[in-house]
Amino acid sequence: MTSNAGTPITPDDRARLDPVFMQVVLDAQAQAQQTQPAQPGTLAAMFHRETVTDALQGCAMLIAGWNQGRVDEAGLTRAAKALRALNLTDLAGRLENLRHIAAPQD
Repeated sequence: MTSNAGTPITPDDRARLDPVFMQVVLDAQAQAQQTQPAQPGTLAAMFHRETVTDALQGCAMLIAGWNQGRVDEAGLTRAAKALRALNLTDLAGRLENLRHIAAPQD
């Protein structure tokens, strides 16, 4: 059973998978920052900024958790939800796949 803190990652897996993990997270950050509000106006811009901030904070939580040897579930959920709100659905799915990054491959 997985705790709310996230999926634990062994030091060996972390060392081996770090480039993949970081590529996905950094891509999520970059793409979120490149989005534009869906509609014109200050209210839309405000909500867009808030959603981008949520995506970036979720990614920061993921990086912090990774540095502690886990995939942070709260950060993953926050970032994926924000990416979906920014119409980056495929990227949100890639990010969610990180929870299985260290799963044995068949």
